[in-house]
Amino acid sequence: MKPADVALAVLTSVIWGIAFIATKIALESFSPPQLTALRFLIACLPALLLPRPRMPWPLLILIGLTLFTGQFLLLFFAFAEGLPPGVASVTQQMQAFFTIVLAAVFLGDVPTVRQGVGMAVALVGLIVIGSTVDGQLTALGLGLAIGGALSWAIGNVLVKRTGGTSMFALTAWLSLVPPIPALAVAAVYDQQPFLVPQLLHASWASLVAALYLGAIATTLAYAIWGRLLARYSAALVAPFALIAPCVGVAGSALVFGEAFGAVRSVGMLFILVGLAVIVWPIRCKAFMRGKS
Repeated sequence: MKPADVALAVLTSVIWGIAFIATKIALESFSPPQLTALRFLIACLPALLLPRPRMPWPLLILIGLTLFTGQFLLLFFAFAEGLPPGVASVTQQMQAFFTIVLAAVFLGDVPTVRQGVGMAVALVGLIVIGSTVDGQLTALGLGLAIGGALSWAIGNVLVKRTGGTSMFALTAWLSLVPPIPALAVAAVYDQQPFLVPQLLHASWASLVAALYLGAIATTLAYAIWGRLLARYSAALVAPFALIAPCVGVAGSALVFGEAFGAVRSVGMLFILVGLAVIVWPIRCKAFMRGKS
């Protein structure tokens, strides 16, 4: 990967790591389906100015239902079941492994041995961090979170098939999909399903958090992520998302006082080592070519 693209991949993961903190804050004023709808009502605003990507409506809707609707409805409900932000940032990165497996099966995008070793090392880190969970995490919350990660991975593979589509426009148009099913779920799930009254009574912190989720963590971050997926193999891009749990765990400890000890530090170190195994040899070769 080019150095600029490596930097963009890291930035995207940092943005997503902070998004787990923002989610917990936003859910203080909104229910899971309401927050899902609000996030993507914000994110879809650029679609008013951008032409629809040249792809069939069924494919666009399917990506919107997997990459966005399924992922975040399930994740936000997992938060409602008591999933702590730091733990959520870990469980969601199962998408990296789901993405690589699905891409290998359906796209023939088989990872190299080196990438496989790096992913294995990073997986050890995720397991180590996950082992620090105690009574905070319910089986339902964990299942919802893993389901959200699988939905994200399916969306990743579908995005990979869109080719040279403008990812900024695609992200905006995909964001038109989640509000309708999310508000339909809200009508069944919430005692007060209407979004406007919730907006009028929401705290300023929740509103800022929702704006961050819609404009930064969705419009900006997913546009960058999709562009990288279109340019490089899924096995090379997906592991960068493993930086997000490092940011999420540290941020949750700082903002919410979530337990954070030596074991989690070791887990994050494994994640970073695994990422280095995947990226460093490529950077070394590029450096040597530049010196020759």
